[in-house]
Formats: sequence, structure tokens, C-alpha cells
Amino acid sequence: MGMVSKNLKSLLVTGFSLFLLGFYSPVFAGDSTQNKTEKAPFEPGKVLMEHILDAHEFHFLTVGDKDIVLPLPIIIYSPQKGLDVFMSSGFEHGAVVDGYKLEEGKIIAEDASVKLYDLSITRNVAQMFLGLIVLVWLLISVANKYTKNGSMKAPSGFQNAVEPVITFIRDEVGKSNLGKKYEKYMPYLLTVFFFILINNLFGLIPGSANVTGNIAFTVVLGVISFFVIIFNTNGHFWKHIFNPPAPGFVKPILVVVEFLGIFTKPIALIIRLFANMVAGHMIITCLIFLIFIFGTLSVGAGYGFSPVSLAFAIFIYLIEILVAFIQAFIFTNLTAVFISQAFEGGHDHDEDHGHGHDEIVSPL
Repeated sequence: MGMVSKNLKSLLVTGFSLFLLGFYSPVFAGDSTQNKTEKAPFEPGKVLMEHILDAHEFHFLTVGDKDIVLPLPIIIYSPQKGLDVFMSSGFEHGAVVDGYKLEEGKIIAEDASVKLYDLSITRNVAQMFLGLIVLVWLLISVANKYTKNGSMKAPSGFQNAVEPVITFIRDEVGKSNLGKKYEKYMPYLLTVFFFILINNLFGLIPGSANVTGNIAFTVVLGVISFFVIIFNTNGHFWKHIFNPPAPGFVKPILVVVEFLGIFTKPIALIIRLFANMVAGHMIITCLIFLIFIFGTLSVGAGYGFSPVSLAFAIFIYLIEILVAFIQAFIFTNLTAVFISQAFEGGHDHDEDHGHGHDEIVSPL
């Protein structure tokens, strides 16, 4: 098993390195054709933003002057023109399709008076749906094995891999934070954990989209957690918010602080996941960019720095695999903590923990 793991890791590192070299090879090719055609200057900031932001296609690599991409469906509805559906490849080389064009990743109408609604399947949306399909397939297949074999037969396959993770989330997140009420929230907590984890791991595949590094994605997760928290509050929670146990002259200030705390909790979830997943991708990309920054000085310097840059990029890439698990756990754990604070003061909860819930310190 250890040998298989080592071989798999070696294959992953080799494939990732070859992808990076292939993806950016046109920059070095510019020297050989400099006398024939003048190449546009390398703009690290622009390329970095194109890598992080959403797009209407999956870009895998560039070979010579040809980009290897997977176009995605463009779906546009306009009250004046009706529904238009075509592939994003129609926008190649700045082409105009049915009166629409693509400028800086945004679809606009040539006629400014035409109002449009962009319902296109972008790479973030496509990959999120793929992650959802994998999540449903994985959990249903594991559930079917339990239904078929029961608990008397040793787990195997995906069941063997998923069961320890489920047990860990149940014990370390559910029971430790929610006490006897943990079973009520386990479906949501497990769904959030595996959905974030799957999208985190998919985002590490070269050429894929960094879905969890998209602020819209994390906002939706944060808003869902916010409503789960609010719907589980009780009278004691709201009394603590609007009538905190404090001297009269301090109470008005504490009311404002406590009320704002209701909203800062989901915001903390949103920003934490978004920032951490974007940061890793930016570091890896910037390390690769160092090759071309040195290459602008001289081709020898660019090639000479390549091994150093790739070594650091691969190191950060492997760390990002660990971060993918950690961030999924942190989001799930903090959600459980905030839910437990929502019904603080409950009799069952105090018995489970052996102390008042006020002793829990918020990570904010």
C-alpha cells in the first residue's frame, strides 16, 4: 500500500510539473521568433487574474499558438431578442455572435439599448455541478452498502475511506459542540464538509476552476449557515443579545456589539474559506511567474531558476492538499460552534458539556 501511495504521489508531482511547463512554454518561445514577430509583453497581474477569476471555458494548456480549451454553453436571454444558446468557442478572436461579444470575461451586447440576462454555464458553475454529482454518488453508494451489508460486515472500498471521516466529524464536530442534539444537525454538517472538500480537491487539478476561491460560492454557503443558525435560536439567545448582563451605561454598547455579532459569524466563515483557497493558488501561480520574470532578464536566467521555482510550487501544491481538508473541517466546525451558541442556555446542552455554554469562546 505504501509503494502504491509513493508511486501515485510521484505520478501526481510529475504530471503537475509537466503541465506547468507546457502551459507556460510559449513565453520562452518568444525569443526564437522575436525577429519575425514582436510578442506582447508578459503581464503577470493580468494572467494571474485570468487564472483566479471565472471564465466561459476550461483552459488546459497552450501548445505553440494554439490554446487547448473546453468551451462551455453560453445562455443569454434578452427581452428584445429572446433566448440565445451557443458555445463559448463562438467568441474566439473577438468574434460577435448574434449581436453579443465577450469583453474582459463579460458578455455584452453590441447595441447598448439591448438588455440581457447572462445565464451561461461558466467553469465555476460546471465544476460545482460536477462536485455535486460526485458528492451525491459517493454518499448514496456508501449508504447503499450499509443498507445491503448492515453493520455486521467490515466496510470496503469507498465505504472504508469515508466511514472514518464521518465518524471523525460526528465525534469531534457534532458531539463535542452540539451535545445530545448533534444527530439533528449531522446531515447538514456532513453535506457541508464533503461538498467543500470535494470542490477544494477539484480546484487543485491543473486546468480546473477554483470554485471555493470564488466569493459568490462562499457567500452562498455562509448565508445558508446563517439561516441554520438563526432558525435554531431560542429566547435565552435573544435575551442575551438585547438585554446583556452588564451595567446600565455599558448595556447599549453591548447590545450593538452583540447584534452585529450575529452577522459577523457567517461573514467570518465566508472570508476565511475564500481567502485561504485563493491564497494558495496565488502563491503557486506567482512562483511560476518568477520563471518568466527572470526570463525577461535573460533566457538562461529563466531556465536556471525553473527548477527552484517548480520545486517551491510543488511543495506549496502538496500543502494545499492538506489545506483542502483543514478548511473544510474549519468551516464545518465553526458552523457547529455557532449553532451551539444559538441555543445556548438550553438544559440538555449544559448537561452534555458539564458547564454553561457561556464558557465557549468564539473564534472571532
